[in-house]
Amino acid sequence: MMTQRGLVASLLILSIITPMLSGCFGSEPEKVEVEEVSPFTFDEPVPIETFYHYPGAIDATNASAVSAANISINLSGNNSPFWAEGTYHGVGFTTFEPTLGVTSSGAILFTNYRGTGDGTHIIKGTEQGTEWNDVGPFNPVFPDTGQVPNSNDPYVYVDKWTNRVVKFDMHALTAMFVEYSDDDGESWSVPFSAEGYYSPQDHQSIASMPDVNDIGFHETIYVFCINTGSSALGPQCSRSLNGGMSWDLQRPGFPIGTSQCSGLHGHLAGGTDGSIYRGNPSCDGPAVYRSLDGGYTWSEHTITTEVQMQDGWHSHEVAVAVDEGGNVHATWISLDQMPWYAYSRDQGDTWSAPMMIAAPGVNQTGFPTIFAGDEGRVALGYIGLQNGQIGWNGYMAVMTDAFNDNPLITSVSVNLFEDPLDTSEDCGDVRCGGFGDFIDIEIDDEGRPWIALAHNVRNQEGIVGTWTTGPALYGEIVQLPVLDKGGNNSLSL
Repeated sequence: MMTQRGLVASLLILSIITPMLSGCFGSEPEKVEVEEVSPFTFDEPVPIETFYHYPGAIDATNASAVSAANISINLSGNNSPFWAEGTYHGVGFTTFEPTLGVTSSGAILFTNYRGTGDGTHIIKGTEQGTEWNDVGPFNPVFPDTGQVPNSNDPYVYVDKWTNRVVKFDMHALTAMFVEYSDDDGESWSVPFSAEGYYSPQDHQSIASMPDVNDIGFHETIYVFCINTGSSALGPQCSRSLNGGMSWDLQRPGFPIGTSQCSGLHGHLAGGTDGSIYRGNPSCDGPAVYRSLDGGYTWSEHTITTEVQMQDGWHSHEVAVAVDEGGNVHATWISLDQMPWYAYSRDQGDTWSAPMMIAAPGVNQTGFPTIFAGDEGRVALGYIGLQNGQIGWNGYMAVMTDAFNDNPLITSVSVNLFEDPLDTSEDCGDVRCGGFGDFIDIEIDDEGRPWIALAHNVRNQEGIVGTWTTGPALYGEIVQLPVLDKGGNNSLSL
């Protein structure tokens, strides 16, 4: 007879063996398949004009392409993907060599080229680029015309430290005039002369930086540089210590005693640390020139000798930007007609390996431009031809973690592929319609990028591209509020 203890032991053994036997003689337990969710799975489909990729046009959404490139995936933290979509709004006026600036109130200031007899007008955008008005500056005697009687090159710049809007016109290739506004273009100063000492005075650019050394009479120091038309003379630069009302004698924008191989240059960019940078080629390759004393003296910093400049219309155009951490970012078009990018974390003394940043399927580009937000966050712009499409598109390429070993690039075309900005064969390699010699890009205080372009197909109307939503480039990296779409229906010319 089995004792109570023996009965309990037998039942315990049976309870252990029974599940094991059911696995041998019964049906297998149902397996639950766990579907792996891609980091590029969003609540709505990705538009065909949006691309997620790594440098070298490697499609980040294609696991086979990523594996073949031997890329270590790190799509977390600042390198995380966000759903993004491009759009644009027409400004209602023609443009040439469009530049723009954004004030802290969100006002967008955009250049409208008028030529002889009227000068440049500034077109002011409000309601996040959906409403546009001509704010002059108007001549007090002839209120329908500008204060400056002529403009061969229009230019506008917003000083991000003071919100001053600076309008900078070139007159007949010999003289410069500066006008400024401290109220988003509602009222303007008289024109101040910034005449040069070489002729021609061409391809002007202006920027500011805080007066960290307390050498001036204004919160920021302004520096402008111009092309003299001579590679031997190189760019010449001048500074203003009183907010743009008077200017120093022009001086060489490069180290005295060095050979110069280009007089043309890209836009200037100032840093919070009081540095200012100007991009253009040295005799060795794409380069950045740096000044730490308000544009008075300059040093030369070649970015690379391996990835040379485009052999064409934009062979001079090295675009440069400075982020809030003082890091320097640069982009240029190379011999392969593609946009390249590099950064420096020591004020230009040394540079990262160059990266090709075009979106997958882009096969030719032109007109590079760049702006930087918080540390390691960069917005680049260019126009490009897309495989299988009918014309030139306006692209923005954004990195939220540029210093990552494999930075994710989110690229958007601000125009739909069915709505190209130009349909000529060689727009990226020539002076092209309203694009002229260059375009411009800016980031507003919310962290949203804005790019200045021209819609050559629609009578060279100026357009301002942005995205309906994407990651913020200032502050916490969050999804920006969604804006209404613009596009071809927003044009009026």
